[in-house]
Amino acid sequence: MVTHLYGQEINAETYAICKADMLLKGEGDGADNIVGGPEYSTLANDAFTARTFDFMMSNPPYGKSWKSDLERMGGKGSIRDPRFVVQHNGDPEFSLIPRSSDGQLLFLANMASKMKQDTTLGSRIAEVHNGSSLFTGDGSGESNIRRWIIENDWLEAIVALPLNMFYNTGIATYIWVVSNRKPAHRRGFVQLIDATQWRQPLRKNLGKKNCELSEADIERICTTFLAFRESEQSKIFPNAAFGYWKVTVERPLRLQGIDPARVYTPKEIKALKQSAARADDTAGDPKIYKQGVAPDPRHGLFMNAIHGKPVVVEYEPDPDLRDTEQIPLLEEGGVAGFIAREVLPHVPDAWVDAAATKIGYEISFNRYFYKPQPLRTLAEIRADILAVEAETEGLLGEIIGGGL
Repeated sequence: MVTHLYGQEINAETYAICKADMLLKGEGDGADNIVGGPEYSTLANDAFTARTFDFMMSNPPYGKSWKSDLERMGGKGSIRDPRFVVQHNGDPEFSLIPRSSDGQLLFLANMASKMKQDTTLGSRIAEVHNGSSLFTGDGSGESNIRRWIIENDWLEAIVALPLNMFYNTGIATYIWVVSNRKPAHRRGFVQLIDATQWRQPLRKNLGKKNCELSEADIERICTTFLAFRESEQSKIFPNAAFGYWKVTVERPLRLQGIDPARVYTPKEIKALKQSAARADDTAGDPKIYKQGVAPDPRHGLFMNAIHGKPVVVEYEPDPDLRDTEQIPLLEEGGVAGFIAREVLPHVPDAWVDAAATKIGYEISFNRYFYKPQPLRTLAEIRADILAVEAETEGLLGEIIGGGL
């Protein structure tokens, strides 16, 4: 089998080194597949629009603004690039566009768009990211990229690497392993591997880089990945474990001096809002449904009586009482169950604004591998106190005596 290499790099020096290396190794024809230079930004100028690949690797810039690329692509509201605006879950224009301050996850979206769909083995991606790719976005942008990848069941594993692995930063880094041809036993699951302690020190630091992965460390990571078993360093979760509903919880507008049995005109409500203080009476500008609408208190449609006649009322929400809740997708009873257990016992007039509900995904790596420090024994604490007492014995006398 012949391997053909392709690459794109915006940094002129890195591009030149790669191309020269291929030429020196006698791969002159393949060197033509390496493109780069300042005009070849991967995000704004895709050099391989018509190609798909078997294997893809990337180490995108972390926390770097991609505002100039965004402007070249027409601005956030104008981007229609099929790499970054996709069809997903019935939405024909599901946006993967993150904040302009950090575009690293767009590189993963770019590679995912180039996976082979019509081959037996499909494609596999390995990409290095910092920790922000695990949790930023909160229901938009980066979160949508995580959602798109996880709900398509492409995320195989994330490997946490040791600190100080790179020359110019000591931050935590992670390898994302993505495939559109998961083996049957991995389908529907994501594996998290903590390899932060698998490293060997360098004899001499290279900038902030003070360690590396030995051959044995790499073999251990690969063995743990292929074994796909739970251990102290390997955790396995269903895809939905990383998802949540972000819901907006509303409560009725409350003003002092309101008769809850009376319907007020918009003009009266406006005057009351300007002059009244908050109190316990429900007011606002309610929408009244006299027939054809069933009550649904969980979504703000309450039964009430006006002049003795039963009606369904939708109250005006109070912005000052608005709150949000993040509810796991695996929560027992879903949103309704959570609201019934955790919200309504405390605020029985609350409801959920269904139109504002968003689905987000985040991966709290540290929470899954957190190891609490064991408490010290009383004997250890007593020994420390006695040691401090011994060290300071006579010190006070010396200080006082010296001052007399």
